[in-house]
Order: sequence, then C-alpha cells, then structure tokens
Amino acid sequence: MRFGFIAKHREIWPVQWICEALGVSRAGFYARLTRSKRSRSDEELGARVRASFLASDRTYGARRVWHDLLAAGLACGLHRIERLMRLQGLRARPRRRRLPPDLGERQAGAVAPNVLDRAFQARAHRPADDAPRKQVEHDRHAGRVDEQNSGRALRVPFAGIMVSDGHSRSQAAMMTRI
Repeated sequence: MRFGFIAKHREIWPVQWICEALGVSRAGFYARLTRSKRSRSDEELGARVRASFLASDRTYGARRVWHDLLAAGLACGLHRIERLMRLQGLRARPRRRRLPPDLGERQAGAVAPNVLDRAFQARAHRPADDAPRKQVEHDRHAGRVDEQNSGRALRVPFAGIMVSDGHSRSQAAMMTRI
C-alpha cells in the first residue's frame, strides 16, 4: 500500500522525501518496482495456498490444494502449487495408519451391555499334577513310552555314542531315543 502511494506520487515529490515520511527505505521501494509480475502473483497465490492448507486442518497436500484453487477459479499448475508449498514449509500431516493408543479412559457407552446376562469368570488354576500326565501323553504319542510298562519311559542304550565329546549323559540319551 505504501509503495503504491510512492509510485503514484513520485512525479510530484522526490522519492526520498516520501520514503522518509512513510518510514520505508528507498531500496525497498526500488526493489518492489523491479519485481516481476510472476513473483507478485506468486505472493498472492501463496497466500491463497496457505489459506486453503490451513482450512483443511493441515491435511491437504499439493494436489488437493490445487483442486481447491481450481474450484475457486484460479488458473495455475500443480508444480507451481508444490513449489509455493515447499517455499512456505507447508507439509500435509501423514495419515494415521493405526488406531490411537488406548489410555484406559472409556466413556460409559463404550462397553457393550451384557444382553445375555451371563457371568463370565476365569477358571481356577490347573493343578500341578496335570503337567506330568500331559507330558506322558505327549511322549506316548511320540512313541517314546512303552505302553506295556505302565507309561514309563523306555530305557534305550547309548548305541555306541561317545559321551566324552562334550555331551552330557542326558544329551546323549536324548539323541538315542526312538
């Protein structure tokens, strides 16, 4: 606005006087005069790009901002919008790829009602004597237990394996089991 006034009245008064009266530098005025039409339109378009980007809550990328400006009647190219967004440091937020973390705070309506009126309770802990029985069943299935000998493990000779090569007796016994 100030530079427009100076340009309009520079034929009447010297530029230095007007610049001093308005509190602007002469170099700034002359730099403004020499700016190209393209840079001035980039400045105006950059403001529209920023407004569209902020209206989208910082989620629109260059392509969507470009479509917004085309819908508003501005003719410009996608690469120009990309360049203006890059110059202003405008980057769209990435999409969320997963749900936000559960912080444990739930609303009352978040938990589904118990329509069937069923009481769900965890079973008691399994007794300790179930574990050896399950192991015997597993060994029987794998063929490691002599069924005639009331579920006792088969005793297999070492079949010529040398125990002195770093293996313990239990490891050597495991290697020779059927």
